[in-house]
Amino acid sequence: MGESPYRIYPGANVPRLGEGVSSSVTPRAILLGPTNSAGAGTPPYRIPPPVRLTAQKSPQPLYGAIDISVVDEDGPPDGLTLDAAIDRLVQANNELLVKFQEIPKADADILTAGLRNNPLIFASADNVPYGNYSPSRPGETNYSATVIQAIDINRKRLDRIRVAQTAKRVLESQYQDAVRLEIDNLFTAYIDVLRAHATVRYAEVGLKGISEIVELTKKAAAKAVQPKIDVDRALIQQAHAEIALKDAHTALHQAKQTLAVLLNIPADQVDAIALRGSLRSGGAAIAPAEELAAIAIDARPDLVAFRIGVQRAQAEVGLAVKERVTDVYLLYTPYGIRDNRPTGGQNATSWGLSAMVSLPIFNRNQGNIRRAEINVYQTQLELAGLERLVVSEVHKAAQDASSSQAAVDRFEKQILPSAGRIRDAARLSYTQGQESLVSYLNAQRDYNDIANQYLDALARHRRNVLKLNTVVGQRIQP
Repeated sequence: MGESPYRIYPGANVPRLGEGVSSSVTPRAILLGPTNSAGAGTPPYRIPPPVRLTAQKSPQPLYGAIDISVVDEDGPPDGLTLDAAIDRLVQANNELLVKFQEIPKADADILTAGLRNNPLIFASADNVPYGNYSPSRPGETNYSATVIQAIDINRKRLDRIRVAQTAKRVLESQYQDAVRLEIDNLFTAYIDVLRAHATVRYAEVGLKGISEIVELTKKAAAKAVQPKIDVDRALIQQAHAEIALKDAHTALHQAKQTLAVLLNIPADQVDAIALRGSLRSGGAAIAPAEELAAIAIDARPDLVAFRIGVQRAQAEVGLAVKERVTDVYLLYTPYGIRDNRPTGGQNATSWGLSAMVSLPIFNRNQGNIRRAEINVYQTQLELAGLERLVVSEVHKAAQDASSSQAAVDRFEKQILPSAGRIRDAARLSYTQGQESLVSYLNAQRDYNDIANQYLDALARHRRNVLKLNTVVGQRIQP
């Protein structure tokens, strides 16, 4: 029997030690289905902390001229957009498919909770003699059939159904939170592929640039404008650029593999993955952290799960109170016969009705009632702690997004233009024979390092902006 894929059970009357806070129905219906903070509905796309995917290795240093404009390439028109990737994730991700199976299992629990007790049939033969009755030894044998039915006088069955239905709503919110977690992993994997693709473009342009330098150096050496040893230096840097391009292709393939696992894409189709997206965020301005925190408090599915968990715990209290009174057993004998033939009389038929009830003098379920009441308070404490954690996560994510935005702005407005002017001056001096090849290559390398740092800053900011969706629990940034 498989265990539940969920690690916590909000509102369930189970031990908490060692735990951490963190059908006709389809996965998409649950994702978009109704559950609000009061337990009646859930906002669409509810996106514990996500699994951190493997970071990319730093590329080989490039000495050829690279073009910053490659970061503005959006990919082929028919490429996989982020929205399309999210849709596929919800429908095809194996982890989500496994966790979704808890929903129809909860439907089965509701069905079980609503089942009534089956009646019992009791047949008896009383006063059966050892031997035979006779006029001198009178007596009669009684035969009867009795139907016994348990009567739920305080309607415990309805409370059991209510508890099972509330448990299902908790599972639906937990599934939505699982979707939130997987979408956050998708954000990371998607940006990693975009970053790796930009690195490949950098490496391709860099290789082309250093190849041009090799040809230029050969011509300068043939005219004795530059020493012949510079040709060897240029060829070495060309070899480095070729290695860098191969490493970049390998990193891109590995990033696509990670994305393919999340989207359940076959291994033989990994290299065919093409994205339609950009490292630039291009989203709306970041709202104040307090406003984002208010949205998160209302929308985060993990919080919704705990709010419904409080309702579940309260329903458990009501059930425990009613469990004090056991069912009343109704005994109905529709037909009984008394055998009077041994004494010369006629047989007599009869019917009977009786009831049996337990007096709640000693077993009044006080322990279970007290445990259920404590569970309500315990779940409320967990909910309060999780709310504080969510607010902290939102503030941290907002600060990270603001900080990375400032870094990108600094690169675009100051650092990159200055580095570009230094590189261009070094190239001009080299072509005029005023500088050595080493000086120019060092200037080009410094510019490429800054360009890679800028690419990292763009990718980091894109992740931070998408992280706001995760911590808020809604798609507020594209």
